[in-house]
Amino acid sequence: MANLLTVLRMILAIIAIEFLFTGNPAFSFAAVFITLIVIVLDGLDGYVARKFNEQSTFGSVFDILGDRVVENLYWIAFSILGYVAPWVPMVVVTRGILTDGFRSIALSKGYTAFGNSTMMQNKFCWFLTASRFSRALYGVAKTLVFLMLIIAYIPNLTYFDIFNVNQFLFYAGIQPYLITIANIFVYITVGMCVIRGIPVLIESKRFINENK
Repeated sequence: MANLLTVLRMILAIIAIEFLFTGNPAFSFAAVFITLIVIVLDGLDGYVARKFNEQSTFGSVFDILGDRVVENLYWIAFSILGYVAPWVPMVVVTRGILTDGFRSIALSKGYTAFGNSTMMQNKFCWFLTASRFSRALYGVAKTLVFLMLIIAYIPNLTYFDIFNVNQFLFYAGIQPYLITIANIFVYITVGMCVIRGIPVLIESKRFINENK
């Protein structure tokens, strides 16, 4: 069940992103709600795995892969749409490739990214990367930045019949502020992404040394 939820959130993320490329404000609003569902499923799959005793090495790895797919799809799409600069997905994707590559070395030694058999042995490194607090905080940051970027760049709002002229003028007036706030969250989220990745590289050193 947990793995099916991971597959579902990847499919929903693709649908939400396709909606953003339509240029239709109605579809952009739909993308907001679908993105919320994707984020909720991100936390729900782990809960379901624990609730129904479905925790496994494969499930742990597949969950991370699902995170990577969803996160990278959104950042790449935002860059193509012009919501963020190209360096943002470059940094996020590079970080993901590096950390997952080193995690695969640890996995070959019987260690997983999170859980009881986590590769994070140093307490401070564990707190930054593997603790529920760190993972939840990063999840909240991604939720806010993804939603803020979609809302801040809703296109062609003048043609959306639900909005009258006064409502459009209100949105046009606050849109620059929404974009500014969204950009602040971009820097915060990417910063957290990089910071949370560094401990993985540090902890991987001992596995690399064992292979020499």
